[in-house]
Amino acid sequence: MGEEELHDEIRELRAQIAQLSNALEMAVRPYQKVLGQLEELQGVAKRYFGLLELYQRYGEISPEIVVPGVKDPISQEIVKILFDKGDRNISQIAEQLKQRRGSSSRRIVRERLDKLVEDGVVTVSTESKQRRFSISDEVVQKWSQLLGLRKYEGQPRDIQG
Repeated sequence: MGEEELHDEIRELRAQIAQLSNALEMAVRPYQKVLGQLEELQGVAKRYFGLLELYQRYGEISPEIVVPGVKDPISQEIVKILFDKGDRNISQIAEQLKQRRGSSSRRIVRERLDKLVEDGVVTVSTESKQRRFSISDEVVQKWSQLLGLRKYEGQPRDIQG
């Protein structure tokens, strides 16, 4: 076998190797997609079992879990209202509180909100004539981490404080 024949043989083998490499790459693609989907499913299951663990530990899955320092039932209900309804003024919060608890006082709501703002649980916006209250970004982040939402995935779960 001459040198020219060897070069031709090598070129032919290189072409065959390239074809095999392309065929293998194409054969693997669907499995890579399935693997990605399985990883996604595993993440969903992990978050689901995390929620089940929270339910088992606390008896409910409530925003109160991320603000354990809020012991007062009225303040806890205000936090739930702000999580459920978004930013509100004192009158709107008092009305929601009245619907949930049967009675409400704007003065008590204002006092509880001032304490929640002082504790960093709630923020207040004074952009308009009325003060509007909302859950602080820090508490929202803790709640999102606790629920295992993607934005905060991989960050440590700190529910104690």
